[in-house]
Amino acid sequence: MTSVLVTAPIPQSALDILNQAGLDVDSYSGSGLITKDELLKRIVGKDYLITPLSTQVDKDVIDADPQLKIIANYGAGFNNIDAAYARSKNIPVTNTPKVSTTSTAEVTTGLMITLAHRMVEGDKLMRTKGFDGWSPLFFLGHELAGKTLGIVGMGQIGQAVAKRMAAFDMKILYTQRHPLDAATEASLNATYATLDEVIDKSDVLTLHCPLNDQTHHLLGAPEFKRMKKSAYLINAARGPVIDEAALLQALRDGELAGAALDVYEAEPNVDDGFKALDNVILTPHVGNATVEARDAMAAIVAKNAVRVDKGEDPLYVVN
Repeated sequence: MTSVLVTAPIPQSALDILNQAGLDVDSYSGSGLITKDELLKRIVGKDYLITPLSTQVDKDVIDADPQLKIIANYGAGFNNIDAAYARSKNIPVTNTPKVSTTSTAEVTTGLMITLAHRMVEGDKLMRTKGFDGWSPLFFLGHELAGKTLGIVGMGQIGQAVAKRMAAFDMKILYTQRHPLDAATEASLNATYATLDEVIDKSDVLTLHCPLNDQTHHLLGAPEFKRMKKSAYLINAARGPVIDEAALLQALRDGELAGAALDVYEAEPNVDDGFKALDNVILTPHVGNATVEARDAMAAIVAKNAVRVDKGEDPLYVVN
């Protein structure tokens, strides 16, 4: 019987798909993330691997299981896997694109609204000393209407964010390697610009680009110095796209008005400096943390293992 290792708890619907296909399922259910030692032990003899993006699958892990036929990553990203080495071993690596779009776009828009209107600060205030009553100049935030939203990375998530925030009457600028076609730009009321222009002109700057050699530390000290002092930064993409040390210093120096982070450079670790700032919102990588998105992701990874078991090509191969 062919077997599959699942290295983290995933929705039961995925396990049902695997079991119904007659696969022998070995699911890790320990507390916390699976350790590398545990992964190296349990992967031996497995045909398929299903793993979340929080688990590193490096050369050692791949070499530990010569009969491995697919690495199905539970996540849209796949920088946790040595995809190039897997390709050299003829092992396809797959991800779960598209299904995270709605959830991540909703989280991003929520972070923008919450940051601009200082809702987390207000909640903290009401849970501690409270307030004396309504006052004309008390606890002022900013409206998003009429402001410029800069989007770095106009893929499916970036476009979904643009669609939502255009409804808030925001002006949309975006940048990426190539502009969208004219019809798509028109439907989103979005204008293509260079990265420098987006940084200079944005009142809210949100990141939706992949992490690669070109985007690592895409934003650092020089970029933060050029942003408007009234601007907000949102990152629900990948932590290392931002130089976090530079961001922390920029926030302390008042070079931008605030930030909302859902991902982190040394995830899951977060610099304590951010926790001390009232103008920073920190969320625990919840961009696609909805029942709907996680069920859809589960179906993709499970069905890809079944496809390979049937001799079919998997979907969403990234290597």
